Amino acid sequence: MLKDITIGQHYPTGSFVHRLDPRIKIIITFLYIVSLFIVSNFFGYIFVVIFVFGSILLSKIPVKYVLKGLKPLMVLIGITFIINIFMTSGNVIVRFGPFSVTEEGLYQAFFMALRLILLVMGTSLLTLTTSPIALTDGIEHLLNPFKKLGVPAHELAMMMTIALRFIPTLLEETDKIMKAQIARGADFESGNLISRAKGLVPLLVPLFISSFRRADELAMAMEARCYRGGENRTRMKELKTNGRDYFALGVGVMLISILIVNRVWL
Repeated sequence: MLKDITIGQHYPTGSFVHRLDPRIKIIITFLYIVSLFIVSNFFGYIFVVIFVFGSILLSKIPVKYVLKGLKPLMVLIGITFIINIFMTSGNVIVRFGPFSVTEEGLYQAFFMALRLILLVMGTSLLTLTTSPIALTDGIEHLLNPFKKLGVPAHELAMMMTIALRFIPTLLEETDKIMKAQIARGADFESGNLISRAKGLVPLLVPLFISSFRRADELAMAMEARCYRGGENRTRMKELKTNGRDYFALGVGVMLISILIVNRVWL
């Protein structure tokens, strides 16, 4: 299950999407998230689904690999689906004692589950198609206008990127520790919720120790390379936008414009 989490992983293919300016990809991702909360009917979701799967095909990343990232969230999606079915009032279809399934509940549950699935698939493409270094540069450039307000743009971008980069590393470390504890007789699956929580202690303690050790090693490596923050820092590759970046941004703006018109008029 832990290996199925794709957030923070980079899948290089050299595709059209990979070659886009990271700033443009971050802006498009933001527009995509906004569009998911604007869409309110089946017609609008068709455009979003086409946009997501079109982006996956252009990125040359296997669809199965992207869908694999949904497995750890299936429980959350299922809970959201059930809550919306039974907690939404409207025209009753079936009753189960004090609970009832309504037409509006089915409609709401389907679209909420679909919204979560599309949200995970779309946002995971940002890290899958962008290297950590490019992502750091893109976030820093977008935060540069806020430096006048005292916002440490470089430091924030660095922390966000390191956090994303360490997600797969920590998951791999967790998997190794869990297998080692199971080999020593630990049981993480049987018993009630309280006993399972207690059983996680042998897993969490070495994981925290390993995390602090990795953080210390990273800090020492950055100091050994004379890292002193973003002041007077130069880059070997400067970010430059070209025609394909403006085309991709235009597609993102067109998507959200269509969804706004669809919500207002339909």
